Amino acid sequence: MSFSIYIYGFAIALFIFYCGNLLLHIFGITYGKIKLHKKPCLLPRESPLPSVSILKPLMGVDPNLSPNLETFFTMQYPSYELLFCIEDKEDPAVAVVNNLIDKYPKVNAHLYLGGSKVGVNPKINNLNAGYVHAKSDFVMISDSGIRMKEDTLLDMVQHMKDGIALVHQLPFTCDREGFAATFEKIYFGTYQARMYLTADLFGAICHTGMSSLIRRDVLEEVGGLQAFGCYLAEDFFLAKSISEAGWKSAVSSQPAWQNSGICDVTSFQLRLTRWAKLRVAMVPHLIILEPLSECMVLGCLASWAVNVLFQWDALPFYLVHILVWFLSDWIMLSVVQNGPLPFNKFNFVVGWLFREFTGPYLFACALFNPAIRWRERTFKLHWGGIAYETKSRIKS
Repeated sequence: MSFSIYIYGFAIALFIFYCGNLLLHIFGITYGKIKLHKKPCLLPRESPLPSVSILKPLMGVDPNLSPNLETFFTMQYPSYELLFCIEDKEDPAVAVVNNLIDKYPKVNAHLYLGGSKVGVNPKINNLNAGYVHAKSDFVMISDSGIRMKEDTLLDMVQHMKDGIALVHQLPFTCDREGFAATFEKIYFGTYQARMYLTADLFGAICHTGMSSLIRRDVLEEVGGLQAFGCYLAEDFFLAKSISEAGWKSAVSSQPAWQNSGICDVTSFQLRLTRWAKLRVAMVPHLIILEPLSECMVLGCLASWAVNVLFQWDALPFYLVHILVWFLSDWIMLSVVQNGPLPFNKFNFVVGWLFREFTGPYLFACALFNPAIRWRERTFKLHWGGIAYETKSRIKS
């Protein structure tokens, strides 16, 4: 008798967890529809727009690097400076940056070479030289693969209301050809968007550092950029420190348009695995919660739960669950895309199934191989997120 009570209790917990995950779809779709793709206000302001220092960490050249960087030179914003940071003086990205600086002499742009050793995080080490020379009260950190629209910076600045110290963008991708590009767009426009938007709606930390705007004085208050060099997931700990200092963060209306010229399934899966390793080290309870939130796994557990609780047939419930999850993700992706998708419904079905079936496998790979490869470097993580490098390149 007591064993049956435990079975029923476990089934009730699973069913509640399942309903909670369904609510995430509703929250993500609704909030995304309200939040995303709003045009920034162009009406005259009582005070001038603040100047922004934009930090761009670069390493290597891909086919889209030059056109991506050029969008930063053509933004419609009254006052900003571009601070390009490259660790290796022989990096071919140096020539790309110099060509653009020559092409747009009226844009305030500078190149900083060599990097500096302030921690194990390669991105922070690369950025620090530019950061110490930044002149504006607002600092934007933007990864090399980001493509900007003319009004993106204006949109981000207008979200920097009183009490807000960090404005960041929902990660998404530009339209590109091939299955790998479809896979990336489906991941960022469904699973990632759902979690990201719901977290922002309820004030949880959801910051990714690929494109974010920060108040310089608040960043200095929490230790400056160098204070986060001991972490690989510097974006999470930066947002956490800002929150603990009493400031809020906000997601801007425009997604971050990732437009890397190198797009293949293997590289992206390695990227997903690396992110999973970081999440587990920072928030250990995700070891249980994250795989249970996957469509196929959760569907199996929920089907068993409803069979125990309501005597419903498990197989039809499971099939309906997959259909509902699939349609919800299609709607979520359409909301984030805000226009026609660059692939047909068949390609979406294939890409969606591939993501759903490989998600739990990639998470398992992250658990059983905790070492993190970042380009040619290897890192180990302690619980809590502090990292150390097994082999260092930059010398102090």
